[in-house]
Amino acid sequence: MKEKILVFDTTLRDGEQSPGASLNVQEKVEIARQLEKLGVDIIEAGFPASSPLQFEAVERVAGESAAVVAALSRAVESDILSAWKALSRAKKPRIHTFISTSDIHIQGKFASDRYGRTLDEKRRTVLRMAVDAVAYAKSLCGDVEFSAEDAGRTDPGYLAEITEAVIAAGATTVNIPDTTGYTWPSEFGRKIADLRSRVPNIGEATISVHCHNDLGLAVANTLSALENGARQAECSINGIGERAGNASLEEIVMALKVRSDLHDFETAVDTREIYRTSRMVSTFTGIIVQPNKAIVGENAFSHESGIHQDGMLKNRQTYEVMTPESVGVPKTSIVLGRHSGKHGLKARLEALGYAIADEELEPVYRRFMEIADKKKEVYDDDLRFLMGDTLADRGSAYTLDYLHINSGTASIPTATVRILFRDRVYEESATGDGPVDACFRAIERALSISSMVTGYTVRSATAGREALGEAQVRIRDAERSYTGRGVSTDIIEASARAYIQALGLRLEHEENTTNETTEHGV
Repeated sequence: MKEKILVFDTTLRDGEQSPGASLNVQEKVEIARQLEKLGVDIIEAGFPASSPLQFEAVERVAGESAAVVAALSRAVESDILSAWKALSRAKKPRIHTFISTSDIHIQGKFASDRYGRTLDEKRRTVLRMAVDAVAYAKSLCGDVEFSAEDAGRTDPGYLAEITEAVIAAGATTVNIPDTTGYTWPSEFGRKIADLRSRVPNIGEATISVHCHNDLGLAVANTLSALENGARQAECSINGIGERAGNASLEEIVMALKVRSDLHDFETAVDTREIYRTSRMVSTFTGIIVQPNKAIVGENAFSHESGIHQDGMLKNRQTYEVMTPESVGVPKTSIVLGRHSGKHGLKARLEALGYAIADEELEPVYRRFMEIADKKKEVYDDDLRFLMGDTLADRGSAYTLDYLHINSGTASIPTATVRILFRDRVYEESATGDGPVDACFRAIERALSISSMVTGYTVRSATAGREALGEAQVRIRDAERSYTGRGVSTDIIEASARAYIQALGLRLEHEENTTNETTEHGV
């Protein structure tokens, strides 16, 4: 009998903390649905106390998911209560509370004398706060996870002491994060083994690990921890997350599957759903998967060398340790174009992992036909970007209704835009230093607002001369940045959509966020 490794997906929480990533509530719900199809055991839906939008996202995911849904909180009573309220509709709720335990973190975050004057006094305070937080969470929810933030650099004796104490207080899972991606695989494995030998009640809780990738060792550290007694792996799709990211879910799962000769572990993940989950997350976050990324990169199953091609033609196993089909790399003969109907479009979207209600299909179909009229064939990547564009527009404050550009080598670039905002129409024209600048100026004049554009990128989202173009625009106010994304075969239109979306995100933040925190945990 193989031992089950629990897969804890933190794409919607830590993954969304990737610089430049931003998910609206509907996109989080769509990703959560796909994560359920993928077969993850726990979905960490967000950090409810950080903002009303985070609270709403956790609440929506919790209300729909059959998986365990976790909500993050600091070791603060108000955070824990907010997490519990957001999880009120969950079938399987989990409160995940954390506090820093390394000397570096304690001396930095708890520098005030109110936590103690000496390091030892501060450690006592942190231990008490951790126990109180777990005990309070346990009074609300039967499933409580505790994370010792920066456990990778925490004194082994103190880590064992705090682990024993939180288990006694009711923690059902104890997470040992390598928060800074600092540890070496053999070192991290010994840390888990050491805990198992030092903590007398360790058998009463599941040991989890949450590894960051600052040195490129997140997956290796996770596998080493599993070999030494951890039974829950915290990870994210495509490895996205703070700084260099988290351990990659697809790499952990496929390493365990392909090298099953080395261990007796298994997961509940349906690996055939990996590729479509990867593409959905990439589309919604705007974070491109690097071509040479293991498992899901564009080149993962590509062979250019003549020697490799010859070997593949004779026997695929010469250069592939897994098949593309095993991770769901699509091979389809369905061709979508201007003659395709709604049923064919809906079927293909569902095959790609998108849940579309009948009443939502019409606007998606209209966008599909706009692309189909400009291209002979609409490919799967076109549909993914179409869905990312469409879902991102749901609930957006502003809608681009009309755009006209006049530009050329012998004329001054001029743009006219018409924008819909809360049942009102705003229309303006402007000139600029190029068609994109003119477009942005027209948008600002129409809405009587301005912003500081700190980033603007354009790329080909799909292949061919009729490819979809994707534009990303990042703006900044005094407090934070907002990234908008637009997709179209017309790159000027894509740029306008991206700028309008970024402005809409800023407006939503100004109107809805009242108590956003700056500390984002493990």
